[in-house]
Amino acid sequence: MPNSFQTNLMATTEDAVALLKRAWDEMVVECREVLGGELHYQAMMYHCLRNAGTPIRQLGMNVKQWVRLPITPEFLFAQKTKNEAYREGREVIPDIVMFQPSINGDWRRRNYENTLNQMLMAIEIKVSEREKGRLGQTEIFRDINKLTSFRQEINHRGTSVVPIMMVIDTARELRERMVDDSISKCRNHAKDQNVGWFYVSPTIQVSDLPSISTSTHT
Repeated sequence: MPNSFQTNLMATTEDAVALLKRAWDEMVVECREVLGGELHYQAMMYHCLRNAGTPIRQLGMNVKQWVRLPITPEFLFAQKTKNEAYREGREVIPDIVMFQPSINGDWRRRNYENTLNQMLMAIEIKVSEREKGRLGQTEIFRDINKLTSFRQEINHRGTSVVPIMMVIDTARELRERMVDDSISKCRNHAKDQNVGWFYVSPTIQVSDLPSISTSTHT
């Protein structure tokens, strides 16, 4: 069982990757046992990361972050579509975030400077919960591109983050799951963008990690 106290701190991006790898097998087993919506699977990912040893004060879910004065084309375009009073930045809400110890459990919106600068890993999750439809590559490409731009914004501010795209494609009906061609294209796009690709279906599991430079977090 996880320990609620900060006895084993997660200090680097390498530590975050190690914890994700440790949690992945449990994530796969549990996601194959149930059918639900995206928020439910996010909660399951959180649970597994905690079981793997991620400290409670370093693991956030649906963290509202504010990227002030963005520099990437995607974030700049999104910024221009907002009301003029809100064009100084772009709000980003990663599904799961792993932080440096210094965040100390405070990822409120008002603490956006620290939630940006003290990230170790950002995870976006998509699931095959589509009545009369299936998860398609367009929305996954969109999330991969968002993660790429997010990492560039973080790097521009002098720190680093590991971006992970996680797809839970465990619908029991084949017609509700992604087609093979879309899976292949999404996996290749993630690789091209140096974004991690974690995929699970009833019969397949993939865990492609991005290449990460030596962490500079202190």
